[in-house]
Amino acid sequence: MHIVLHQPEIPANTGNIGRTCVATGTALHLIEPLGFHLDEKSIKRAGMDYWHKLDVTRYMNMQEFREKNPGAKIWYATTKAKRLYTEAAFSPDDYIMFGKESAGIPEELLVENEETCIRIPMLDEIRSLNLSNAVAIVLYEALRQTGFAGMQREGELHRLSWGQTIEIP
Repeated sequence: MHIVLHQPEIPANTGNIGRTCVATGTALHLIEPLGFHLDEKSIKRAGMDYWHKLDVTRYMNMQEFREKNPGAKIWYATTKAKRLYTEAAFSPDDYIMFGKESAGIPEELLVENEETCIRIPMLDEIRSLNLSNAVAIVLYEALRQTGFAGMQREGELHRLSWGQTIEIP
């Protein structure tokens, strides 16, 4: 799975998204211009000590992204779409694009790709969700649809065991 951020502006969002990508084995693609430098403390703070494990690629513009990813199936996450993200049929090698925080994905890209534009439903009183939250919502639906391939599906307790009878004083 691939997450594409088109001209992200807020380093903390990109750091959070990077951490989510590391946790899910998802590649992150950043299309410039970025609203920050990748060496900023806020990116590393949000991504914590995981940033060095991130599969991240930068592109100078959308044209370079297309040239380096020919034939990529791209889902465009936008508040302007008619189709819900839960109605998309995701595949393991799909790309999910999100736009910059202040303006979203350019409408020229949306009009060219109406059939793969998706949205998260929300009340009309709010313009949009936080970018890192939106990425997590859509990415985890895509991963659910593709069976969470290669991901840990069960956790273990540290001190106790599941099903253990505990006496509470």
